Amino acid sequence: MPRSRFVLATLALSVLAPTVGVAQTGNRSPEPWQRLAREIFEELVEINTTHSVGSTTVAAEAMRTRLLAAGFADADVIVVEPAPRKGNLVARLRGRDPSRKPILLLAHIDVVEANPEDWTLPPFELIEQDGTFYGRGTADDKDEAAIYVANLIRMKREGFVPERDIIVALTADEEGGPDNGVRWLLENRRELIDAAYALNEGGGGILEDGKRVSNTVQAAEKKVQNFILEVTNPGGHSSRPRPDNAITELAQGLVRIGAFQFPVRLNDVTRAHLQASADIVEPDVAAAMRRVLANEADAGAIEILARDARLNSMLRSTCVATTLEGGHATNALPQRARANVNCRILPDADPDSIRATLLRVANVPTLAITATGRARNSPPSPLADEVLGPITQITEQMWPGVPVVPTMSTGATDGLYLRNAGIPVYGVSGLFYGDTFSHGMNERIPVDSFYEGQEFLYRLVKALSQRGVT
Repeated sequence: MPRSRFVLATLALSVLAPTVGVAQTGNRSPEPWQRLAREIFEELVEINTTHSVGSTTVAAEAMRTRLLAAGFADADVIVVEPAPRKGNLVARLRGRDPSRKPILLLAHIDVVEANPEDWTLPPFELIEQDGTFYGRGTADDKDEAAIYVANLIRMKREGFVPERDIIVALTADEEGGPDNGVRWLLENRRELIDAAYALNEGGGGILEDGKRVSNTVQAAEKKVQNFILEVTNPGGHSSRPRPDNAITELAQGLVRIGAFQFPVRLNDVTRAHLQASADIVEPDVAAAMRRVLANEADAGAIEILARDARLNSMLRSTCVATTLEGGHATNALPQRARANVNCRILPDADPDSIRATLLRVANVPTLAITATGRARNSPPSPLADEVLGPITQITEQMWPGVPVVPTMSTGATDGLYLRNAGIPVYGVSGLFYGDTFSHGMNERIPVDSFYEGQEFLYRLVKALSQRGVT
């Protein structure tokens, strides 16, 4: 899913004792581990894992081969394939205390489609050019998958034994395929990925004009609900127009929906986001943030914040028309007009209330609104110091002065399945992104960001695996 782009700021968090482990200076992992991460990255990018013709099974088996060669036991590196070409890898580094719940490191290895004719570079090759890695999946999400595997191998070879198990899960069909790996594992093999909490995509560092702005932690995400809006009437010959035209009525309703704004509603994560962001944004925006924190109904402040499309979407539920069809002949009055309205709903909002609002706002007597599927709940993860404390400390070690802040994704990730199953999820990577085009042409990330993210996640996972140990 696309990475966060909004300018964020720091959240006041307690700082814990120094991170356990090596490599406490410098922003990159030692060169041998960089080479390993790059090799794995290249291997993953060059395996086509699109839904149409690709195979996550091939990618999962390739990573299994590497982990077994590094000394992991067969029983600790498992590939499950619930459907052809839809394999999922689950690997485990055993800890000292089996009574403590593991940490789960999650990355999806499927990618969106990539037509080579639409790219100026080959999409299924890892191209390093002018300080940038190019290729499908470089930013979403094979970068983190490669880093997790490389770092797990590094820990194994260094003889590191965590206090609790560390699990890496590389899964299928996050990008919309029918055989989602996280969902299948939870329903069929939960013991493989059951954890105290998970690290996932959804956050990451923000680069603007080459400057590191913030290191974000995704602790919540909106839920998705599509609605079909349909108007029908008897139709007739186009030479005899009638006032009850299905296309016209639906269009008028869609215009009213397009102009409507749901009310602002804050949760713990978005409240923390505004509190932190107000310290570094422009003065008028900072003042508006503080006013909204004091009063969610402050119309003047909301108007200022709504100028930023992403921030506006973070603060309220949103609904937008995405497809439209109608009529059956050029010389006939339409008997039917239909549109899809895609809603991104706040975690605590009720989809039924959203539907009722759409029906009221559209104000079309003959309009029928039907939900497509059912939105999955994704309750926000607690802003726990056990997780946010080490993130804050390691960010300060590596990039002094760069703030850390929780955020809520306006899109969706596989974290929703885990959160719905009672496993908190934190989107964090230490990978600083600028313009990645994660679903578009010439997807890319900065080379330096990849290696720095590798080191950040190495330190973070080691710290979290020892957290609470005296």
